[in-house]
Amino acid sequence: MLDELRQAATRQRRARTLRAALLGTRRLVSEQGEMNGQPMARELIERLDRLDEDQLDDYFEHLARDLDPAPREVLRCAQAYAEQPGPATLLALSQAVESPRQELLRRLNRTPGGTASILRLRRALLHRLAERPGWQSIEADLLHLLSSWFNPGFLRLERVDWQSPAQLLEKLILHEAVHEIDGWDDLRRRLQPDRRCFAFFHPQLPDEPLIFVEVALLPEMPAEVAPLIDKASTPLPPEQFRCAAFYSISNCERGLRGVSLGNFLIKQVAERLQKELPGLRSFCTLSPIPGFASWLRGGPDLAALPAPKAQAARLAAAHSTLLAACDGDLGALQGAPGLARLDEPAQAALLALAAAYLLHVSPTPHGDPVARFHLDNGARFERLNPRANLAPKGLRQSFGLMVNYRYDLSRIEASHTQFRRGEVAHSRAVAALV
Repeated sequence: MLDELRQAATRQRRARTLRAALLGTRRLVSEQGEMNGQPMARELIERLDRLDEDQLDDYFEHLARDLDPAPREVLRCAQAYAEQPGPATLLALSQAVESPRQELLRRLNRTPGGTASILRLRRALLHRLAERPGWQSIEADLLHLLSSWFNPGFLRLERVDWQSPAQLLEKLILHEAVHEIDGWDDLRRRLQPDRRCFAFFHPQLPDEPLIFVEVALLPEMPAEVAPLIDKASTPLPPEQFRCAAFYSISNCERGLRGVSLGNFLIKQVAERLQKELPGLRSFCTLSPIPGFASWLRGGPDLAALPAPKAQAARLAAAHSTLLAACDGDLGALQGAPGLARLDEPAQAALLALAAAYLLHVSPTPHGDPVARFHLDNGARFERLNPRANLAPKGLRQSFGLMVNYRYDLSRIEASHTQFRRGEVAHSRAVAALV
């Protein structure tokens, strides 16, 4: 009996919390004055942050159902614009099609703590979206507004070193997404004088890094990752710094997924490094190809690639050569022994297929995410490196291949524009592979 009473009390308490959040939402959306809106927004943020998983489901259902644009008003304004196009009718139509959700989010964002609360809401929404397609309208509003609020021009670049606050260093270890940091000794090596690490911050989240960028200062463009992340390696002297290699870029905030934070991000870091180290001659990456193995094992239609017929025929032959070399099981190449058994023609076939994937699939929405990031940032596809990452993850994702993207600071905008046209800027060495 006592347990039943406790459960009933808990249900009533949860119901009151949700009702208070819904009431606060309606009040804030309808509030006309800026002065009254601020305390209302602060109160609503506190309530939203207390909602549990089930309560969030109910809250999202309310946002989707009750805060859409008014269909009749949209239709009336659309008809008015069609009958009499002009600035006034266009403005009225624009205002009518904007959902009240957007104004709710703007008012929350203007309040201390509001941005963090909105990001928490989006993290929760993204987790549910596949099963709740009816909430896609909420996601569209969130993505639209966050893309404006987190414009790369607002981000602050800050160097991370061994003297940085321990809290920031712990977050670097936590969020490293490309090459896991194996404790404090590993981190210390990544912050030695021949390494650089930078974090990007947003003014509304001054203590929360959004992106970490790790750089190795080297004599030349690297061809494998192991030496870069060897915590026992000896730091190089400054007179050998000729190349800055970006070997890890990690996004820290899941609530910003799909928000383009990276526009010319590397260019900002490269320009800062060039000022600090005038002897640097080149800027590049050593990047994974996380989508390649799954693409190739999925049996792609090579004839459908936007490639000349002669190239398509060579790629088909390369595919047959590679299959023959691993007895029809491409999965064998996701282990070091299988990869080591490839002869020279089969190795050349693997490079040709990887080059074709990056050249022809990258400009599409299904392209490799890392390739799309760098190419859209204005990089050039410079070189493919076989057996560059023999760690389990590298073998599983790309059969050990890694790629160098080169950042020519004088051609970044041109390469970016070329990629937006569906073309990948690439070197002669890459062209020779296919």
